[in-house]
Amino acid sequence: MCSPLAPAWHSSTTRRGGATSGAVAYVVKGWPRRSELFIASEIHRLERLGVAIRLYVSKPADERDRHTIVDEIRTSPVYLPATTSLSAEPYWSWLRSNAPKFTGALARVARRHPVGLLRAARDAAAQSFRARKGWIPRKIYTKELLLAIALADEIDRAGDVRHLHAHFAHGATTMTWIAATICAKPFSFTGHAKDIYRESLNPAGLLARKLRAAEFACTCTGANVEYLRAVEPGAAIHLVYHGLNAEFSELLARAPARATPARTRIVSVGRYVSKKGFDVLLDAVADVRERGRDVELVLIGESGDQDARIRDRIVALGLGDVVEMRGPASQAELLAEYRRSSLFALACRIDDDGDRDGIPNVLVEAMAAGLPVVSTAVSGIPELVCSGENGLLVAPESPPALADAILRIAEDELLAARLARAAAKTVSEHFDGDVLARRLVDLFALGPARGEHPGRRSAAVLRDPVLGTSAR
Repeated sequence: MCSPLAPAWHSSTTRRGGATSGAVAYVVKGWPRRSELFIASEIHRLERLGVAIRLYVSKPADERDRHTIVDEIRTSPVYLPATTSLSAEPYWSWLRSNAPKFTGALARVARRHPVGLLRAARDAAAQSFRARKGWIPRKIYTKELLLAIALADEIDRAGDVRHLHAHFAHGATTMTWIAATICAKPFSFTGHAKDIYRESLNPAGLLARKLRAAEFACTCTGANVEYLRAVEPGAAIHLVYHGLNAEFSELLARAPARATPARTRIVSVGRYVSKKGFDVLLDAVADVRERGRDVELVLIGESGDQDARIRDRIVALGLGDVVEMRGPASQAELLAEYRRSSLFALACRIDDDGDRDGIPNVLVEAMAAGLPVVSTAVSGIPELVCSGENGLLVAPESPPALADAILRIAEDELLAARLARAAAKTVSEHFDGDVLARRLVDLFALGPARGEHPGRRSAAVLRDPVLGTSAR
């Protein structure tokens, strides 16, 4: 596929100004997270479009650094009671030390929602046994039940929540589904990458049950849509690309023109984990050097389980004088790097356990900044990059092919300029975050009336732009 799968999408159901009646409760695992700028950007844009957002977080804040867009969000996060690690102590010991934090919420929820609480406890217990290892039930669902009870209590306290929405299809969605069952409210979720592909994160058919129970599910690539429809053909699944984040969009609007470096300068951004394929990129850079091209590579990313291996690979390939490995960068710093580089490269792969990128947000950023891009034809990347038109794609796990693509751009200024212009146009026309946020507004507006039981679908039939078929 050589183009995004979702054209402009409109609905007449949105209230005046995009606002809907009642608030949407966003449920996330951590906040704020540098690696999850797309969530902050989405919430910021929804607020600007008139959607009342309430934000609930299941873990205490654990990152000091934050993107500036977080400070522009009006809603304040509500952190649920902190719990200790389940794996660090026996189950009953964990329960004795953590359950008292939830007794007040449990008493209030039992009084307000006795039937819903019984249903939720039954469902959590059933999943514990379905996903058991041998004869031992899975403990995680006790923790998620307690957090869901606290979430339901906070939703009651707020008094204006009409719909719940979780980001990532594993723990946050499990907790959200349980809370929705307790409160008899509709819920939805957005699935991204390993949270939908790793069976261990949704064991014993849990993902299919979530898809059946949800009012709808969103995901960020057409490839994910097809996968989720195979998991549960009857589910309402919608493609909503992340789009260019709001903070980067604002920076780009006032950025200077891109400078042409004296030597071929490659930039690559991503967490230092296997699926990013940094080892393949390093091999390709070594190949490019052996072919006589003067090249340098800047790696930017958060620490992951491949840090040491990447450093060892740099040394083994003799690239210490041309490769710089940095930590995470702000959006302004990234834009500056894009502006002074020759091209962006990301050698994504699908890991053995199924983990993969969807459409890497940094790829969208680099293209928006007018930088020629080279990547691999995996997952949703071909929905963004059409090889030869707005970038170059190669097969994964192929350093020679990646080196060839890098050299094509480095040695052909006209090609590089043409790809860069087309890349920026693609993002402008198909990955406008404001336009994509309006689609979410419409989806939330189409939800059932307040108080309707989760899982009951509205009568509206939407024409899905991904496969051209009804989503209901």
